[in-house]
Amino acid sequence: MFEPRPAQREVLRYKGGRMGVAAVPGSGKTRTLSYLAAQLVADAGLHSDQEVLIVTLVNSAVDNFNRQVDDFIRARGLLPGFGYRVRTLHGLANDIVRDRPGLVGLSEGFQIVDERESNEILQDAVASWLRENAAALDSYLDPALDDVQRHHVRRDQLQELVLSTAGAFIRQAKDLDQTAEQIVAELAESESLPLAQLCADIYVRYQRGLSYRGAVDFQDLIRLALRALEADRDYLTRLRYRWPFILEDEAQDSSLLQERILRRLVGSNGNWVRVGDPNQAIYETFTTAKPRYLREFLNSPGVLARELPNSGRSTYSIIRLANFLIDWTQRSHPVAEIRAMQPLQPPFIRETPPGDPQPNPPDNPDGVHLYGEALSPAAEINIIVQSLKRWVPLHPDQTAAVLAPRNQRGFEVVDALRAVREPRIECVELLRSTTTTREAARALGCILRYLSSPESPGLLSAAFRVWAQKDHSDPAAETRISRWAKTLQSCRQLEDYAWPRPGSDWVEQVAALTDDFEMREALEQFRVVLRRWHVAVMLPIDQLIMTLGQDLFRNSVDLAITHSIAVFMRRFAQQHLRAGIAEFTAELESVARNERRFLGLSDEDIGFDPDRYRGKVCVATIHSAKGLEWDRVYLISINNYDFPSAQPYDTYILEKWFVRHRLNLEAETLAQFRALIDQESYIEGAATAQARLDYAAERLRLLYVGITRARKELIITWNTGRRGDAQPALPYAALRAFWENRNRDNASRFSL
Repeated sequence: MFEPRPAQREVLRYKGGRMGVAAVPGSGKTRTLSYLAAQLVADAGLHSDQEVLIVTLVNSAVDNFNRQVDDFIRARGLLPGFGYRVRTLHGLANDIVRDRPGLVGLSEGFQIVDERESNEILQDAVASWLRENAAALDSYLDPALDDVQRHHVRRDQLQELVLSTAGAFIRQAKDLDQTAEQIVAELAESESLPLAQLCADIYVRYQRGLSYRGAVDFQDLIRLALRALEADRDYLTRLRYRWPFILEDEAQDSSLLQERILRRLVGSNGNWVRVGDPNQAIYETFTTAKPRYLREFLNSPGVLARELPNSGRSTYSIIRLANFLIDWTQRSHPVAEIRAMQPLQPPFIRETPPGDPQPNPPDNPDGVHLYGEALSPAAEINIIVQSLKRWVPLHPDQTAAVLAPRNQRGFEVVDALRAVREPRIECVELLRSTTTTREAARALGCILRYLSSPESPGLLSAAFRVWAQKDHSDPAAETRISRWAKTLQSCRQLEDYAWPRPGSDWVEQVAALTDDFEMREALEQFRVVLRRWHVAVMLPIDQLIMTLGQDLFRNSVDLAITHSIAVFMRRFAQQHLRAGIAEFTAELESVARNERRFLGLSDEDIGFDPDRYRGKVCVATIHSAKGLEWDRVYLISINNYDFPSAQPYDTYILEKWFVRHRLNLEAETLAQFRALIDQESYIEGAATAQARLDYAAERLRLLYVGITRARKELIITWNTGRRGDAQPALPYAALRAFWENRNRDNASRFSL
């Protein structure tokens, strides 16, 4: 039963027009928006061929909205599933373009490449460009590099940098609806803009790769959807009739294209509700999302501005910390430019009103601790692990999370937790890929690599080791398996082991030299499995993967992952008709090394619910934790590398050590592109300086998001970095000083 708070009731009084809602973390915005959608379906007088359109950010939110709206509609005695539609922007664009592909020059059977194949096409385009232009970026390399360093950069570093830079350029170009041909033509008549020129060349190659496949990427899909709306007025009129109300969730992450599409669909007098929190805009640096679109909408004439300022998620102490960060950013941040940018703004978070059905947890100042001691990266993880070893067994019905600013730091935490033997700490992951997924991909890739070169004794030994370890995890078993694998590696003729002729059985020959009957039994069992694999290699790749999985894995999680990997590899095979075992192996190994996002497997994609994992520890990036909450939260690595504040001594992830003058080539490239489009002069270095401010502003919002994930307890730590010279992030130092001054009597009572 949903009992709206007073501020939620103000939002639910909406009947039509334009309304903007600024919602603080934990304010129940999704539930409020779902209830509003159901209310409009029931009471707004929609015709049978009309729908309330809800646009949200990610697929998991689509499922969440569908469930909640259905529940509210069912409670009103109506048939669920009718009268509304929930879409991500990509899903909405797909609906529009699929409906009328001819409007944008596409055939009825056009294909959409996913993130993996899009990245692959871009990698091919970058690699071919670098082969033809090996020295094109030499003028941007640090002149202090010696020959060895320069060779290392060209061989190992440059492709990754060009890949990220070209990717950002192409996203920006498509967000501005600029084709590769348009940009190349404009560059031909402009001043020298070498970074824009190289990315335009790669853009041409990338689009050629898409055209070869008869496909578009996700960004094209959105761009073409807008073009379809602009091309046919009658079609746009029909869509406006179909969707008389548009409700937009997570509007702080809206891009220019999303804004333009929704404005087209709404029209000048349409009904548009935009809900979001500009303080939680944490994707701006790496995407085309811009929180200013929501801020400008909230302040526009004719827009009814509302707030959802009450949050029942956190204790008063945690709310107080989050609010202090907003206030400090506006009033006391040492960089005047960041104060002027106002990356964090009111509304401040308020506790729930008296009698609220979902009140704040009882306040517990002792549950908040901002660790001041300088820790090495390893010591920081160790202190967190020791804390969890004490806390988890005493709180089996509560949730806990360790939130890191980067995936790699999260992987290190997971490895440390999995190494704990007593008490055993179970963990789940919200990282680029999970440990379980990576281990399954690594195991399957090992077998495929052997099957691609079955004559190799080393690969045979490695395959045996993977198979034999499926039922063993204790050190003694690992020692025995290693000894047996080494023995198997001494077999120089596969036939003598797998298909021996009479009198030439290699296993019998080895057994005659030792009394290790356990080894003989294992080798004979593996021989049976090996023969099955050699027969199965003729099957389609998905069936081969399932066959291997049945022999390698026992638990349901691994088998479920195997099924997902099989589906993933079947799609890869369909897109790469000439691929063989070697290509399949390389693809699996890229998943195992975290070089490939394994779409469709993570809880992030299907809707992660922390309450399903009580008594376990979730390890996540702060980005992937957005929208979630836990009873106890550890925020780690809050130092001036991961959270710079635009100070002269700060360093930045996107500024590479081998680039002269610490230029941010991604920012400089986009600045050259904007200079081209706007017919303005380009000044080298200005974009790098602005990028530092933008990144520092976004990291302030990221810290705010991290703090507001905690319900009852919050622990924040920092480390000195790999070189030992990192300092606590400036906002963290301010938070710690504030907390110690306000809670001096309690400061010594908390124990990790």
